[in-house]
Amino acid sequence: MLQLFGFDRIGVVLGDIYFVDPNPAKGQEGPERGVRLEVRMLTPGELTGSIYSSRPITIAEPVWRVDLLESADGPPGSLNRAHHHPKMSDWEPHRRVFDRDLSSDPVGWLGGKLADLEGLLAGAGIDVDAGLAADADKLRACVPEVQQAVSGMLDKVKAGELGTAPDDQVTSARLSWL
Repeated sequence: MLQLFGFDRIGVVLGDIYFVDPNPAKGQEGPERGVRLEVRMLTPGELTGSIYSSRPITIAEPVWRVDLLESADGPPGSLNRAHHHPKMSDWEPHRRVFDRDLSSDPVGWLGGKLADLEGLLAGAGIDVDAGLAADADKLRACVPEVQQAVSGMLDKVKAGELGTAPDDQVTSARLSWL
């Protein structure tokens, strides 16, 4: 499942994930399941037809990511591997950052982070201009909707409806939007 909350230049993208790291860090062995949320840049394209044609919109590079993950071999809902990546570059996440508050109250923690989009962007090395500040205000207004979507998706992962292993067992990761 994929959900997108889009503003003028910022999008919040969330989807379920089942992931097996081929080179796991100690204590991170085995498959992980959960919900991934990324703050991404949005890029509008040029009209390709008449003035009535639909405008292409590209969901571009991520600037921040939170992985609400748990060991797939453990109890559903544990979120024992929840972490975030405060910085990303060239499509790659920097190191995993674990936060006790993230695991104990993931939806509340996430709401606080999204309500401070300016802080997330500054941490990612992005200058906040008037357009991004306007997007930050719009995102703050819909944080409860994003939190509701994340909660619903986490419930479906816990119930075994989302974040499941791929059928072919050949693919080591499945993101619903890939």
